[in-house]
Amino acid sequence: MKQKTQANKNGPDRSYSNEPSYELRLSVQRAGEWQLEIRQLPSPATPRLKSPEPVAALKGTPLRMIENRVIKRLSRVKINLGAMTPGKKKEWPLEEELALILGLLFRALAPMRNLDRIRQVAEGIESMSREEAAYWLGMAMHRKYPRRVLAALRTLLTMP
Repeated sequence: MKQKTQANKNGPDRSYSNEPSYELRLSVQRAGEWQLEIRQLPSPATPRLKSPEPVAALKGTPLRMIENRVIKRLSRVKINLGAMTPGKKKEWPLEEELALILGLLFRALAPMRNLDRIRQVAEGIESMSREEAAYWLGMAMHRKYPRRVLAALRTLLTMP
């Protein structure tokens, strides 16, 4: 069966795709304070979703620590965050593989404050395969105690 796609100003129309659909949201509260958020959108591949479901969000020190890594990854898929002015909100569609890696990265780093550990965890997550990232993100999103899963992941990635 052929997939029907149409191009629009934000990228391809995914309403007929067999894959889950994700989007990246940028919101700027004040100068220097911005947040990136990944959401999974309702699609034929995810009939349980009736509205966009938050996957992960990152702001503050952890985001500033990995800002360059994230911007490089996004520029590879032609997403330019542009000038970040207060009150600005913007959205872009994301491919599933990038959404998995960024979602896991954002979830794992959100509570962290130690700069060396943030760097170690970010490098470990970026070196994961698609399947490994999907496994860990699924565990972190759908388990009863997701903080335990993320703590285990952080421990594994920071062990000497």
